[in-house]
Amino acid sequence: QVQLVESGGGLVQSGGSLRLSCIASGFTFRRYGMSWYRQTPGKERDMVATIGTNHEATAYPDSVKGRFTISRDNTKNLVYLQMDRVNDEDTAVYYCNVPRPIINTEQFDNSWGRGTQVTVSS
Repeated sequence: QVQLVESGGGLVQSGGSLRLSCIASGFTFRRYGMSWYRQTPGKERDMVATIGTNHEATAYPDSVKGRFTISRDNTKNLVYLQMDRVNDEDTAVYYCNVPRPIINTEQFDNSWGRGTQVTVSS
């Protein structure tokens, strides 16, 4: 039973910072890369950060590169997303999960959590 629980969202002023957390259970966490995604109403989830099993291997889209930092603690099954210099385009519900191709496997089907809302105000 895969469970992913996000927290740390809230209202933040443009230019400010937030740190999101995700606790994972129900799978061998250390053997999987992990990603953060975000979604606005009526749109698909977009990946905003990925970290490999090697914590130094990370990837970000241009929209957040240089502002967001993903990290993980394999001893605690935790993934973090540090969000700096946020802007109004960052307003979304944020989710954690395994990288997108893995989500299609049976084990991770319907594994999305509730996410955590981030709202950026000007």
